[in-house]
Amino acid sequence: QVQLVESGGGLVQPGGSLRLSCAASGFTLDSYDIGWFRQAPGKEREGVSYISHNGGNTHYADSVKGRFTISRDNANNTVYLQMNALKLEDTAVYYCAAGFRSLGRRITWNRWANYNAWGQGTQVTVST
Repeated sequence: QVQLVESGGGLVQPGGSLRLSCAASGFTLDSYDIGWFRQAPGKEREGVSYISHNGGNTHYADSVKGRFTISRDNANNTVYLQMNALKLEDTAVYYCAAGFRSLGRRITWNRWANYNAWGQGTQVTVST
C-alpha cells in the first residue's frame, strides 16, 4: 500500500525551528519528485517547496526562501523540510506529496494535482 506519512510538526515560538519528515512506505522514493504544501485556516493550499527525485532540482515559495530547506535521504526513503526563523504566518497543516519523476514538474511543482500520492498532514503552529 502506497503511503506517505508526515511528522515533526508542533508548537513553536516565532523565530524557532522545526524539521518535518515525509516517510514513504509501499514504494521507494528515489524515482519520485516530492512537494511540500501547506494550508492555513481560511486560506488556499499553497506549494511550499519541491525537490526532484535525485535531489538535483529544488524550488521554494517566495514566502519561505532563505528560511526553509528541503532535502532527501533516498536510502531512508524520507524527505525533510527544515524550517527556520518561523513566523506566525507559517502556521498551517503541512502536507507532502509524491509524483513519479517528471521534468515537467520542475515548472509545475506547486500544483497539488500534479502529484500522485499525498500524506495526511502535520500541524505546525507558530505562536507566542
